[in-house]
Formats: sequence, structure tokens, C-alpha cells
Amino acid sequence: MSAVNTRPGTPAPAPARRDAEATKAAILRAARYLLARHAHADITLKDVAERAGVSAPLILKYFGNKDSLFARVMSFDTDAAALLDAPLEDLGRHMVRHVLESQRDRGADPLLRIAFAPLHGDHGDVLRANFRAHVVDALAARLTGPDPGLRAELAVAQLIGLGVMYGIARGPRLRDRAATDVTDIADRYGPALQAQLTP
Repeated sequence: MSAVNTRPGTPAPAPARRDAEATKAAILRAARYLLARHAHADITLKDVAERAGVSAPLILKYFGNKDSLFARVMSFDTDAAALLDAPLEDLGRHMVRHVLESQRDRGADPLLRIAFAPLHGDHGDVLRANFRAHVVDALAARLTGPDPGLRAELAVAQLIGLGVMYGIARGPRLRDRAATDVTDIADRYGPALQAQLTP
């Protein structure tokens, strides 16, 4: 039996403190996960809290209320920044890798939230507007040449199709290959996107 040091004047160890930023990120991940699978009206703060491993009052502390939390979740700005973070000449391959790695490593593709916009009533309109502004319009702003808006929409449509096949239809050959070699899929699919980006 080992002795416990109880010398007088020795302070008790402080309880472990929660990392606020990590906790906020976990809450946002949980809310995104649920929003991609359920209607906004059907999701409770308790659902989010259970998925994030926190208490519902902690969500209120960090985000105020359910609407404020989901306003953050319905924003695509951070996700779009990561999706578009590559030189234009290699953007198609990068976008493919980003979508597949998000699905494989995190179990969710932030872009696919748009596929569920019809489930969210009026909140779906917010989701659509944010998607257009943060993803499609941001991509179009980077393109040169004719019809940048149309080309951006076509490229994003191809990318969402890939995400649907991987994450929703769960194509077994695509999933097996992406599990072992995302680069191969990016090499095969990236040029089709790139044709819209740099025609």
C-alpha cells in the first residue's frame, strides 16, 4: 500500500480544467453532425450536449441559445476557407482530397450539409444563402475567364456528387479506395473539377 503525501500546507491538486476552445469545437462538430442527419426542429440542445460529451448549460454558456449555435453551424466560412486553400492550378485535386479526407477522418463532409437544406424549413434558406456566399461565390471570385459563376457551380456540383457517393450512397469501391489511397481518387476525379476551374 503506498502512502499518500498529506503534508500540511501542500495545496490539493487543482481539478482538470476544460479547454474552452476545444469544447466549443466539439460542440460545433456535434451540432454539424446532427444537422446533417436531422431536421433543425428535431435537434435539441440535449442531443448536441450528449454527442459532444458536455452539459446543455455549457452550450448555453458558450453559444447563448440553440438559434445562435445553429447560426454558427450553418456558416460555411471556415469550411470553405479550408476547401479553397490551394493554388488555383491544383485546386481541383485539393478539393477532392479535402472532401474525402473530411468524410474518412471526421465522418462528415461539411459541404454535404447543403444536401439537407430542405429538411430545415426557414433555416434551410439560411443554409443555402451561406453556402452560396461562402463556397460558390468565394470560388467564383478566384476564377478567371468567362462565366466564373457558372463554372464554380458546376465544379461544386461535381464535388457534392462525390461527397454523396462516398458519404450517403456509400459506394463500396470508392470508400475502399479512399480508405487506402485518397491520392488515387484525387488524381482520377480532380481533373474533372479542374476543367471547370481553369478551362
